[in-house]
Amino acid sequence: MCGFIGYINGTNKIDHHQTIERMMNTIIHRGPDSGGIYTDDKVTLGFRRLSIIDLSDAANQPMYSADGNIVLVFNGEIFNFQELRADLVARGYSFTTQSDSEVLIYGYIEFGVEFVKQLRGMFAFCVWDKKKDLQFIARDGFGIKPLYYTSYTYDQTFIFGSEIKSFLPHPSFIKELNKEALRPYLTFQYNSMDETFFKGVYKLPPAHYMVIQNGKKNIVQYWNKKFDAQEAPLEKYVEEIRETMRNSVKAHKISDVKVGSFLSGGVDSSYITALLRPDKSFSVGFLDYEEMFDETSLAKDLSNTLDVQNERKYITADECFEALPKIQWHMDEPQSNLSSLPLYFLSQLAAKDVTVVLSGEGADEVFGGYSWYQSSNKMRQYEKVPFSVRKALGSVAEMFPKNRYTQFLIKGGQTVEQRFIGHAIVWEEQDALKVLKPDYQNGPSVNSITKRIYDEIPSGDDVTKMQYLDFHLWMPGDILLKADKMSMAHSIELRVPFLDKEVMELAKKIPSNYRVNTTNTKYALRQASYQELPEEWVKRPKLGFPVPIRHWLREEKYYKLVKELFNEDFAKEFFDTDQLVGYLDEHFEGKANRGRYIWTVYVYLVWYKCFFVEME
Repeated sequence: MCGFIGYINGTNKIDHHQTIERMMNTIIHRGPDSGGIYTDDKVTLGFRRLSIIDLSDAANQPMYSADGNIVLVFNGEIFNFQELRADLVARGYSFTTQSDSEVLIYGYIEFGVEFVKQLRGMFAFCVWDKKKDLQFIARDGFGIKPLYYTSYTYDQTFIFGSEIKSFLPHPSFIKELNKEALRPYLTFQYNSMDETFFKGVYKLPPAHYMVIQNGKKNIVQYWNKKFDAQEAPLEKYVEEIRETMRNSVKAHKISDVKVGSFLSGGVDSSYITALLRPDKSFSVGFLDYEEMFDETSLAKDLSNTLDVQNERKYITADECFEALPKIQWHMDEPQSNLSSLPLYFLSQLAAKDVTVVLSGEGADEVFGGYSWYQSSNKMRQYEKVPFSVRKALGSVAEMFPKNRYTQFLIKGGQTVEQRFIGHAIVWEEQDALKVLKPDYQNGPSVNSITKRIYDEIPSGDDVTKMQYLDFHLWMPGDILLKADKMSMAHSIELRVPFLDKEVMELAKKIPSNYRVNTTNTKYALRQASYQELPEEWVKRPKLGFPVPIRHWLREEKYYKLVKELFNEDFAKEFFDTDQLVGYLDEHFEGKANRGRYIWTVYVYLVWYKCFFVEME
């Protein structure tokens, strides 16, 4: 696990060694163990290393082929590198290290860019082929590892790297706010666009690579996550899940440093911990809210059952508000998922004892674990009414004031494409437009963002469509982004065995009624986990990482803190701050629950202040 930054040299005459050094220093948290630089008349590369596999200096990066023609910078892990290495040795290649990085070099030499299709892992990398004058950058199939790029510079310098903040020291980089990103952010709580909050800076999509040659850029998709259900007995899939997950955890625990696990009270992290059996697991809760917002006792109980030492920490509101600017700095873009707070402190806790942690992210997307994939009993009954009738009733309901009855009728008369935009629906789109100043109302609509993804699977069932949307928006834009950024903030590597290529290839085949049915969500996965977990853990509903933000915002101390930021002059550039303060007052006085509305705006303003006010 590491971080890299690089650029194709522009026309400006600059000191490349000094420039890349300054860029690398912004991501030293990603690789505190060592750093390396490569520069020639065309390309400059910088690398920061967190040593995980082959701790020797020989495995440092940038790494070179034996003839010096190929230069590599690589962030992540290739979990099938030993098999790939054996194949390459059989083809006549010699290796000087035990690292997975060297496998990428000779795999590229043997197979070219198509080699990426053989990789099983989490990765972002850049190969510089001097003879071909070719740059090859790629990102893993799920988007576990981040990779950004831009040509929005004064001299068309092409910059790419693991974190956007590392672009900022380059003298040609143009730091400018992307005004179109704010509107959808208020609804999604994260950036759902390919272009980031920094104008002209883009995310390379998961499962894509880019080739740059002769001044031309070509982006190619090399893998897809479309489901192709195949009918078979449930027992067959349950046994295949067990075997595949055992193999995945075995591959993900390969390391030359200590490995632990994150553990809550849910089935996902519990299953990973039970398969891994680490020396230590790690859990966090919230001080003063142990009864309402705490799974640490459940984590402790399971750890005792598995004979694993459990380390716990209780977080205070003061700690969370104090850490928020640093959290948003690490995020690079505003991201108001409340679970970022406990994940930041959980990573901090784990970093005291281990360098690698395994976690349960991805199980809900792969195996169908979210409650919103499962219709309520009342909705299932209502769905027996012909859709044309439900659609007409929904249209009538839209004419009346919102309440739970009209909302039920409206939802019942919509297609999945109309009603489901993913996990996070914070600001209602019309409310967002009312609070935004005119210059910030022109971003893409929520439906325009989701439509392009739904259009890729016109014939899927509702559960499959919702999972597919979450795979392409919610998971890379929110879940995996915060997992990477919060763990790397404390220089630890977070691995996600559910998001494994072999696991996904199996999950694609599982019929939707084995994923979600009237009995439970993640049905097949839960059945598989019976072999490792007590029944009460298998059946426990998903809780997530609940955070008592609505309670904190009703305490005068935090109410004043948020109000002060809402009244800053720069906030008036984006928002009708009178409306914002009105929402805040309503919440503080207990007249309405506006906690998520308030927090999402507050996070944006904290992020903007960090990158555009204090960092001029």
